[in-house]
Amino acid sequence: MAVVALRMLFGDRAKYLGLVFGVAFATLLVTQQGGMFVGLMTRTASVIEDVREADIWVMDPQALYIDTVRALRDTDLGRVRGVPGVAWAVPFYKASAPVKTLDGRIDNALLLGLDDATLIGVSHDVKLGRVEDLRQPDAIAIDEAGYLRLWPGEKLRLGRELELNDHRAMVVAITGASAAFTANIIIHTPYTRALDYLPQGRDTLSFVLARAAPGQTPAAVARAIAARTGLQALSSADFRWKTIDYYLAKTGIPISFGLVIVLGVVVGIAIVGLTFNMFVAENLRQYGALKAMGLSDLRLVGLVLLQGTVVGLMGFGIGLGLAASFFEFATQPPGALRGFSLPWWVAAGDAGLTALIVLLAMFASLRRVLVLDPAIVFR
Repeated sequence: MAVVALRMLFGDRAKYLGLVFGVAFATLLVTQQGGMFVGLMTRTASVIEDVREADIWVMDPQALYIDTVRALRDTDLGRVRGVPGVAWAVPFYKASAPVKTLDGRIDNALLLGLDDATLIGVSHDVKLGRVEDLRQPDAIAIDEAGYLRLWPGEKLRLGRELELNDHRAMVVAITGASAAFTANIIIHTPYTRALDYLPQGRDTLSFVLARAAPGQTPAAVARAIAARTGLQALSSADFRWKTIDYYLAKTGIPISFGLVIVLGVVVGIAIVGLTFNMFVAENLRQYGALKAMGLSDLRLVGLVLLQGTVVGLMGFGIGLGLAASFFEFATQPPGALRGFSLPWWVAAGDAGLTALIVLLAMFASLRRVLVLDPAIVFR
């Protein structure tokens, strides 16, 4: 019976290709949008993930996520260092700054100020140069994508100069820093130099980065810091999820991507459902002949499910392959979509959605097969 079912399916080539196209389109749309959404949410916390040495972030008590920067007092750094369980603590500066190349190209950059002594917080992925050279006068490190944005089409080269808020800055290192959510250019420089680049008020400390002492958990030390200082202290993992949760709850990003995914599912059900219904309608005589030969309703349902399974697997494979190709080629660094990827669990979730689309599309067709009168063969 399986051979008969497949011959019926492949025999109507136009409808078979239409069914595969419908499933592939829905799979491509849902998978691509799902991967883009995950990548976008990951970008919101990319600065946190790039600071690998610290496992605790200390900030203003009212801070909701990483981009709500309210400066702390300089004395707060010493207070954090004095909390039992803190191995070390360093200052961290975060702000937006205008940049301008010598040939007049203007853009906006994310300026990150690192502890002068340790340079904790700089990206570990160094494409060219040495981060130790940041201690030189006017030295900065710029991410590769930002470099190519300011000097498009040119090879990576150290010694480039630019104006950072009307101050001279010289590129001494090029990094592979993760793409940020709020800026296309990421610049690292020592903390004191970052304060010189931008006009400041009385308080300048954006965050305090700390690490739990051996034998202590970051969450427990963070609670101790909050209790002792009155500041908000979170482990890196908790701060990352707090930032992502803010964008999920307070922005329209989830709704926008969710509507597109729902649209893909609805269109897939419509295309596959209508096409499969036409396929069954045109093959009612064949189904009726099988029923007249004594084939049970259960076997007929299995026959139709086999046809739907073949269509679903073919369409899902094509759609997933196209989505994977998109993420493979369109997101290569240092492009604007760098860092986006297709997690395995997004593909697994889409496999479940594809199965749901095929089952819902076949529901009406199954009913027509079950109530079919075998006598239709003789009419």
